[in-house]
Amino acid sequence: MARKTEVGPTKGTATSSAVDDFTREVASLPPKTAGGGRGRLLFAMDATASREPTWDVASTQQGEMFVAASEVGGIEVRLAFYRGFDEFKVSRWTSDGRELARLMGAVRCLAGRTQIARLLRYAAEQRRESRLDAVVFVGDCCEEDVDEVGHEAGQLGLLGLPVFVFQEGDDRVASRLFPQIAKLTRGAYCKFDRSSPGELKRLLGAVAAYAAGGRAALLKYGKEQGGAAALLTNQMK
Repeated sequence: MARKTEVGPTKGTATSSAVDDFTREVASLPPKTAGGGRGRLLFAMDATASREPTWDVASTQQGEMFVAASEVGGIEVRLAFYRGFDEFKVSRWTSDGRELARLMGAVRCLAGRTQIARLLRYAAEQRRESRLDAVVFVGDCCEEDVDEVGHEAGQLGLLGLPVFVFQEGDDRVASRLFPQIAKLTRGAYCKFDRSSPGELKRLLGAVAAYAAGGRAALLKYGKEQGGAAALLTNQMK
């Protein structure tokens, strides 16, 4: 059985307070390093059986990432997911929201253990080998050695690759570990649920704006979108 080590205080709830925390963390990120071409975002998801209902939610909301990023040069997204028995898959890069939706729609969730450490190691390899500006991770639990996961997150922090963690549900271990992943990578963390798809849509758009154009793009997106995204703007004043 996986060790469920305590890794710090629970942070955030599925309320506006959690969104406040998330937006504060994103607003404090250092400016994105300037570079040619589109921003690149790894969209990583837990596709084990418990995630099936929320996989559908994320599939319908992810298009906002491309809409937000298109205003500042656009992004390329690579879908990564784990499921079943030791299955870990990564798609090709795409700059088309409809293509990403098609790829996600073809995936069926399967029972299995989480592979968060493996996912973070892959992100580190991508950071070292090619340009990768940010990672989004959507999950609901952790069934691994949290110290190993924390080590891999720390490696991403050293590489300057932020992870934006979105948690579904109230799993005790995830509620303690996921904020630590965000902290170690200098990313941000927020909870969401199926009752707030609009909030997830705006937050995904905010992350994409940051990946594509940095803090200035994030500021513009927040002003235009309002709601949860507007909190980003308020934190940056």
